[in-house]
Amino acid sequence: MKQIDFYFDFISPFSYLAHVKLPELAERQGAKIVYHPIDIPMAKIAAGNYGPSNREVPPKIKIMLADLHRWAERYDVPLSFPKSFACGKWNTAALFAAEHDCAQAFVTAAYARIWGQGIDPADDSELKAAAVEAGLDADKLIAFVESSAGQTAFRKSCVDAHASGVFGAPIMAVGDEYFWGNDRLEFLEEYLEKQ
Repeated sequence: MKQIDFYFDFISPFSYLAHVKLPELAERQGAKIVYHPIDIPMAKIAAGNYGPSNREVPPKIKIMLADLHRWAERYDVPLSFPKSFACGKWNTAALFAAEHDCAQAFVTAAYARIWGQGIDPADDSELKAAAVEAGLDADKLIAFVESSAGQTAFRKSCVDAHASGVFGAPIMAVGDEYFWGNDRLEFLEEYLEKQ
């Protein structure tokens, strides 16, 4: 079966937009999505990019916000900025979901809350609600997220991503071919069609 490695961070609105379309694309192409949560600031630094975040560059954020709203309108999905960017627990939770074969359901539920509804990711009740929606045991998910094993697993996911050449998100990879950004989904699908 074809495999799409999806590198994402719940802090990333462009990862949200990519995931809006990615499951349908994968189904059309007979491909499986493997989820790899990362920490974008860590990935940037690991790749040698020490520049400021987008939020710290006013002209860039202005244009980026316009683009985000254009994409959301094109995909016919809601877009609301979250109350905070405290997404670390959610990234770790995605690994728990993957261990229980619920990664796609969890990532979908999480993005709908964080970027669709604009909830506060720091609110554990929202994280638990996303877990339940995905068919997971919320208490076990929280226990994993807060455990040293969970935190180690997330650090490993970040290190492995960097070793694979990942410098940001969203990145979709098929073998050694990489596609960066929700606006590269057409290229991804064209590539998969040739495989």
